Formats: sequence, structure tokens, C-alpha cells
Amino acid sequence: MSSLENTQSTISAAVADGAQRDLPPSMVERMTLILDAFERRSSKLNLEEVANRTRLPRSTAHRILDQLVKLDWLDHGALGYGLGRRALGLGGQGNGHNELRQVSNSYLHELHMRTGMVVHLSVLDGVDEIFLDKIGGRFASRLASRVGGHSGAYWNTGGRAMLAGLTPETVDDLVTDRLKNQRSKNGWSLPELHQELNRIRQRHGLSIDRTGERSMGFTSAAAAIVGPEGPVAAICLCPESNSTPLDRVAPLVLGAARRVSQELFPAPGARTGGSGARTASGFRRDAAV
Repeated sequence: MSSLENTQSTISAAVADGAQRDLPPSMVERMTLILDAFERRSSKLNLEEVANRTRLPRSTAHRILDQLVKLDWLDHGALGYGLGRRALGLGGQGNGHNELRQVSNSYLHELHMRTGMVVHLSVLDGVDEIFLDKIGGRFASRLASRVGGHSGAYWNTGGRAMLAGLTPETVDDLVTDRLKNQRSKNGWSLPELHQELNRIRQRHGLSIDRTGERSMGFTSAAAAIVGPEGPVAAICLCPESNSTPLDRVAPLVLGAARRVSQELFPAPGARTGGSGARTASGFRRDAAV
């Protein structure tokens, strides 16, 4: 071997040895490095981006990412890796939804001021809809919904707005067992639910109940807050009177959901209030009724 080759080999070995010494010694530290790479609740990173941000070897990063996904610290989808259920749940009482609530807050209050109706913010948790916020006057106390409470997502317009953003196969997996076991005579059958979800998709994500028969006795209108991989939450309006025409408020709830979606998940290089790009769920964020 020549003197030049010996020198190059020595330098390469020294660089590799230095890189190994720079690696955090414990698995916990390496996991923390990876989790810290996700700067926002909605951040999505691919393997190369994680390796670059953490300065971990690609193979090491990939192995730890796989373990974090299996343990629900991270999710992995078509757009890359994102924070999972366990990581989001470390945020305290907000259960990982603090950013969603902060961004939505002004829009919920604006909807209440403009319509006088009760406004709900909810998220999907398996087959259940969980209520994060509820804003309204005296009428709000007449509604069975409460912050932190939950019910079957198919029972409410907000829950159905979110279910409509999922594939029919995913809906089947979520609700089939629950629908088989329900005892209410007014309950949904699976074919009826799929028909309703198709109608919601045809209305560009607007979920509406004009009779209240299948929304706990009150009429309502709702729309999903949609991210790149589908629905993440829903905004719902409930009027005090079941005779209140919902068509006039439908564009308001759709618009509010669209603006929250754009703030939470801004498209790269796009201005807020863009041209209505279609999301993974098939909804157009700025579609009219």
C-alpha cells in the first residue's frame, strides 16, 4: 500500500471513530434526538431528514424509527414519519391537541358570535368522537355533549364528517362491531352509514342533520379539519331550534374548518386561502356547498 493510501485510510478511520464517539451513548438519548427533530405536532419527516437533523447514521436512525413506530411514539404514513399517540399524549391535559385548540379557538368564537349557535370542536379516537371544546350560551347546557366526553362518531354530524374522510374499508374496520351490538331502534346500519358518508363526500365534506333524529335530538351542521393524510378534527354548529335553516350557516362552518386546516397544515409555498387543492381525503379545503 502506498504512503498516500495509508494516509487516506488513517484519515477515514479517524473520521469514523470520531463520528462514533459523537453518537449519544444511550438508546434513550438517541430516541430523544429523533423525537426532538419533530418541531411541530404536524411535522412530517422522511428518513433522510431525520438522519440529517439528528446526525445519526442512516441505518441507526431507521432502526430506532421502526421501534418508535411499533411503540406508538411515531406514526409512519405516505408523507413520512410524524408524532404518534404516545408522543402527543405527553402534552398534559390537552392530550396532544393543544396546537389544534389554540389555532381553532378564534374561529370557534367567531362562529358563535356570527350565528348564536353552540360550537363544538372534536377529534376522532377510534370509533368515538371526543369533544375538546364547546362554546355557547344557555342553550349549550341542554346538549348532552361535554368537554372531555365522547360518543360513537356515527351518532353526530362532527363524527360523521371525520368518518367521511376515511376510506370505506377503514370505516368498516372501525364501526362494524359497534353497530352490530347497538340496541337503539334509531341506530345506523352499516349500509345506511356508508350512504350518508357518501353524501357528505359529495357535499365536499359538509355533514348535516336537518331533523336531529340521528344526532342526539338536535339538528346540526359540521365539517372536518383536514390534514395531508385525512381528517384530524371537526367543527360542528348546533342551533337552538330544530327549525333553524342550516343552509345559511353551512358555508361558515366549512370556511372555518378550511382556515384551521390551512393554518395547521400550510402547503409549501402556498398562500392561505389557496386554490382549493385536494387533500388525501378527497375533500377540497375551500369548496363551496
